[in-house]
Amino acid sequence: MDTSLFLAKFWGWYLLIFFFVLSFNPRRIQQIFQDLRDQKFLILAAFAAIIIGLLNILFHNIWELSWEFIITALGWFSLFIGLGLFVFPQSTTRKLTLLNLKFVQLIYVLLFLLGIFLLNMGYELVLY
Repeated sequence: MDTSLFLAKFWGWYLLIFFFVLSFNPRRIQQIFQDLRDQKFLILAAFAAIIIGLLNILFHNIWELSWEFIITALGWFSLFIGLGLFVFPQSTTRKLTLLNLKFVQLIYVLLFLLGIFLLNMGYELVLY
């Protein structure tokens, strides 16, 4: 299987699952922000983001103007968030907790649409 198609399916399902979990239980967003104050949770979240981002970048670092660039951008974004949480935990969590709940919900709706797009590219459901 092509790496781009595999990662499109991975990120598409990942984004859809998170959207539905946070849509059916919006208090989970506030709980995540509260959990970021716990150092153990913060370190685990940072390591997970770094590992996912780094693996994504190592297997898929395509910088051409196509849908595949979205996968590369998600990997770099994940890596930078993980590094920010690990190296600068207080300032990064402070910036994240300043986000308004409605703004976070808007971001998740946009990520849901991105997940649908990536699943379409991965499974080639609608050709264009």
